[in-house]
Amino acid sequence: MHKADDTAIECHHCGAHCQFGIVTFDNYPFCCEGCKLVYELLKNNDLCNYYALAQHPGLQQIKPSTKEKFAYLDDPQVQQKLIQFTDQTISLVEFYLPNVHCSSCMWLIEHLNRLDKGVLESRLNFGKKTVQIKFLNAETSIRKIVSLLSMIGYEPYISLDDVIHKEAKNSSLDKSKIFKLGIAGFCFGNIMMMSFPEYLSDSISTIEQHYTSLFRYINLLLSLPVFFYSASEFFITAWKGFQQRFLNIDAPIALAILITFSRSVYEIISHTGAGYLDSMSGIVFFMLVGRVLQERTQASISFHRNYTSYFPISVSIIKEEEVSTKQVSELRAGDRILLHSDEIAPADCIVKKGTAFIDYSFVSGESTPIRIKENELLYAGGKQISDTIELEVVKPIEQSYLTSLWNHFSFTKNKEEENKRISFIPVLSNYFSSILFAIAFLTAVYWYFVNPNFILPSVSAVLIVACPCALLLTSTFTNGIMMKLLSDHGLYLRDASVLEQLSKTNHIVFDKTGTLTHGHYLKKLSEYASLNDAQKSWIYSVALPSQHPMAKALCTYLGKQEVCPVSNWTEVIGAGIMATVAEKNIQIGSKGFINAKQDVTEANLWIAIDGEIVIAFESISQLRNDLPSLFSRLKNRFQFSLLSGDNEKDKALMQGIFPKEAILQFGQKPLDKLNFIEGLQAQSKRVLMIGDGLNDAGALQQSNVGITLSENINNFSPSCDAILDAKQFGQLPNLIKLARFSNTIIAITFFISILYNIIGIGISVQGKLNPMIAAILMPTSTISIILLTTGLSYWGAQHFFKATTT
Repeated sequence: MHKADDTAIECHHCGAHCQFGIVTFDNYPFCCEGCKLVYELLKNNDLCNYYALAQHPGLQQIKPSTKEKFAYLDDPQVQQKLIQFTDQTISLVEFYLPNVHCSSCMWLIEHLNRLDKGVLESRLNFGKKTVQIKFLNAETSIRKIVSLLSMIGYEPYISLDDVIHKEAKNSSLDKSKIFKLGIAGFCFGNIMMMSFPEYLSDSISTIEQHYTSLFRYINLLLSLPVFFYSASEFFITAWKGFQQRFLNIDAPIALAILITFSRSVYEIISHTGAGYLDSMSGIVFFMLVGRVLQERTQASISFHRNYTSYFPISVSIIKEEEVSTKQVSELRAGDRILLHSDEIAPADCIVKKGTAFIDYSFVSGESTPIRIKENELLYAGGKQISDTIELEVVKPIEQSYLTSLWNHFSFTKNKEEENKRISFIPVLSNYFSSILFAIAFLTAVYWYFVNPNFILPSVSAVLIVACPCALLLTSTFTNGIMMKLLSDHGLYLRDASVLEQLSKTNHIVFDKTGTLTHGHYLKKLSEYASLNDAQKSWIYSVALPSQHPMAKALCTYLGKQEVCPVSNWTEVIGAGIMATVAEKNIQIGSKGFINAKQDVTEANLWIAIDGEIVIAFESISQLRNDLPSLFSRLKNRFQFSLLSGDNEKDKALMQGIFPKEAILQFGQKPLDKLNFIEGLQAQSKRVLMIGDGLNDAGALQQSNVGITLSENINNFSPSCDAILDAKQFGQLPNLIKLARFSNTIIAITFFISILYNIIGIGISVQGKLNPMIAAILMPTSTISIILLTTGLSYWGAQHFFKATTT
């Protein structure tokens, strides 16, 4: 039953406002038949507790899918690559579910066995949004399970990239750093506890010698896993730098750890002292804490994606009048394939049967669908928005236009390593290491002439106390906390090097469609007949079922109207809609579709009732909120450019919001965007590129910092340096200010760290450093750096965003 309602009623399942009519069932309102169907399914299986765990747990409307959508999952070769384990009776698979968001999701997914009797067990990893499902092969199948998950609103993300790089992805999930951190923390705590009698030995005269020796040897035993396992990555990185004739920041750290451990072993075995094992294990522990903190910030988001991330694993192929499935990677020229509605063409093809209406916005940036007739070429990456069509492959995926774009050199360069090379940290480490070794040499020369017995203690003390951990902790902890704070406000960085490069940018290049604009609104140009309430209801009822952006914009323009019975409803993709309401013929669409004779140049949406034109609209791109103020807040720091794949229809609109000196270019192909950014960089510009589609991927990769704007950060987006939540786009100036503030924090804490090193070295060169002083100086400097960095970072976030960050 459909009815209109003037109040903002929310769907019982997904929480969306029922602005296009209400579907009522069991006295609950639903926004669409899909949400009602899920409710019925859960109710019939006694799973309505799902709605008691959270309000509107469904998150999003349920979109219907074709029966053939998951047919490729019946292919044994595809199944073999997806199944993690099978013994012919029971199989185990794992899927990524982007829409998981709350405890209700977890509860429902872990009760799949109530919806499909063939499912034995389903376990959800909420942090990674992955579900592992164990099922009986005789009772159900991968296709049925995926269809069920899709039906209840948790469609798994399965792509060609998942199959090609499955082994590489699994191997990249290395937890060794967590194990190293745990071992270092355990040993550090126990070594500190065992060392307290040594610290207080001057005031405890009753301590017995054999207990002292026992504690020292226990400390030595505890230090072995720290030195040989937890600290291994510092030695490995330092050695790699040495092989390239470069002293990286890990070189002095590795040397300090080596000297500290060696001197401690000598003192304990020779019974001349307790050594510095507490300091050594503390260095390793705190350094690992900082690095793990950085990695955790972006661990659940993928920043490295190419065209294979967007293609399905298999497609429907026609062979001898029979339809089967074939993996996309095995497509060859001459293969006949079926492309269903909302599917992406996986290769360059010729249209053999049917008319294609292709959305190339993800590849070229052009948002207007293109009509491609039979025997015309359709490029890989285009999305079919009409009915099923039959295609013939002319170039396999590896030879397509899209792949040729991806083979550009900008995609092969290692951007992370390039950012690290131009970072100030390696430069600092080079100077620091050189100065440190010079001081150690001068100390040795001085004591050689004054008292040779002090050479070894003084030189080793200089190398120990001047360990750059305080300096490195400054950047490590600052970057780690800043990445966490930026992610709290919707900006997710790939790694710490992006933070430094973002603060150096001085030119921003924007994409238009999907970045500066989202959706459309209608501007009334001509009204040939005054519309009464009944006519508005008729038009509203005809536009309501369509998913076209202009139809949705028309419903928004009309506001909530009574939904009337509609018959003979027909949508001609790329042209318009026609239907019968109250015995009236309603037409909504283009000028040619309506056969309008009036001359209104800018009009692109016409409405006719019984053949009479009643109103004409211009569809205008809708700008994101706060866009004008965004440019005014950034113009003192940045220059701007616009690169759009669209035509110039929105040029006047863009000129109204961009500064006069900004460069605006339209009709830009992906390679044009990439070359434009190369040109800016040749002029010594540091470029920040902000885009949203696959057509921006080359420009994002070529830029100094590439940010992908995403309506949902868990959805898959082009390879980039950072992902920005679209809801936080207006906060871009504050996000950049916070990134730049990290440099200020690092400068302040660097100054304090240098003071600490000066004091420590001053004591060391005199040969007066003993375990008591080292035990106080080392932890005090480290903890003070951590507290100061944390405090300044959170203060900066509160200052720039005017709100408390948790």
